[in-house]
Amino acid sequence: MATAATTTASQTPAEQATPWLKGRSFDSWREEYDRRGFVIFERVLSPEKVAAIRAALAPHLARDLKGRNDFEGLSTNRVYALLAKSPVFAELVIHPLALAFVEADLGPSCLLSAFLAINLQPGETVQPWHTDDGGARLPRPRPALGVSTFWAIDDTTETNGSTEIVPGSHLWDGRRIEGASTLADFKSRSALDQDHDPAFRTDAVKLAMPAGSLAIAKGTLWHRGGANRSDRPRLIITPQYCAGWIRQLENMCLAVSPETAEKLPERARELIGYSIHPPFMGYVDGVHPKKLLRAQPA
Repeated sequence: MATAATTTASQTPAEQATPWLKGRSFDSWREEYDRRGFVIFERVLSPEKVAAIRAALAPHLARDLKGRNDFEGLSTNRVYALLAKSPVFAELVIHPLALAFVEADLGPSCLLSAFLAINLQPGETVQPWHTDDGGARLPRPRPALGVSTFWAIDDTTETNGSTEIVPGSHLWDGRRIEGASTLADFKSRSALDQDHDPAFRTDAVKLAMPAGSLAIAKGTLWHRGGANRSDRPRLIITPQYCAGWIRQLENMCLAVSPETAEKLPERARELIGYSIHPPFMGYVDGVHPKKLLRAQPA
C-alpha cells in the first residue's frame, strides 16, 4: 500500500498523488472530478493508520457530546479543531492525494477551513441539504471556493448514514434544492422522525466506502449526512479547505495554539493560516505570520 513517505517535496501535488491513482493519470481523475463534482479512492489508509486515528479520537468521543441542532445532528458526536487534539491528524490534512485535488481547485495558498470528526449514532436522522462553500454569497454557477474531503474511519454503508450527494449539482445555478438548510436548522430543536424524509431525491447517491477510504467533493456540490438506520455508529473525519482569501469556518489560529502549531508539519502550519495569499493577505504587523513561531523551517 502506498504511503505519504513515498513522495518528495520536489514533486508537484499531482505527481505526489500518483501512488494512489490506480494507474490512471491525474488529468483523467480531474476530468471525472470536474464532471461529477466528487471522486472516491478506496482504502487509502492502512488498517494500522485507521486504528491509530480511532485511538486518538477515543477520549474525545467518550465525552459523548451531542449536536445542538438538526444540522450538527442531535444524535451525533462532533469533535472540532482536530489539529489541536493530536498530531496524528495532521497526516490527513496534508495527505498528497487530497491536496492534489484541493490545490487544483483552490491554488497553493488555500487554507484549512474546518477539521472535525463526525460520529453518527444509531437513530440519527438525515441532515439538511447544503453546500460547504455556501457562505460565499457569490452567484452560481461559479468555480468552487472550497473542497471537502471525507475520510472513512468506519465502513460507510447504505444504512449507517453515509454522506449523500447529488452528482453534477456543483454545476447548477442558484436554484434552491428542496430540503436545503436554513437558519432554523442551526437553532436548538427536536429531532425529526428517522423515517421522515421529505427531501428524498432519486438522483442522490450515497458515498458508501470501506474504512480507510477518501472521498473528495467540490464545495459547490449539494450533499447531506444520511440517516443511521443501523445499530452501530458511523465515524468519519472531514478536513475542509477554502480559497486563501475566504474566511475559514473554524478560527484555526485560535483553535490551534502557537505552541501546538510550532510542532506541526510546515504544510499543516501554512494551511491553518501561517501563510500568505499573494501578494500579502494574512500578514501580522507587516511581516509573514510564520515569523511569530519559534520553530522555523530550515
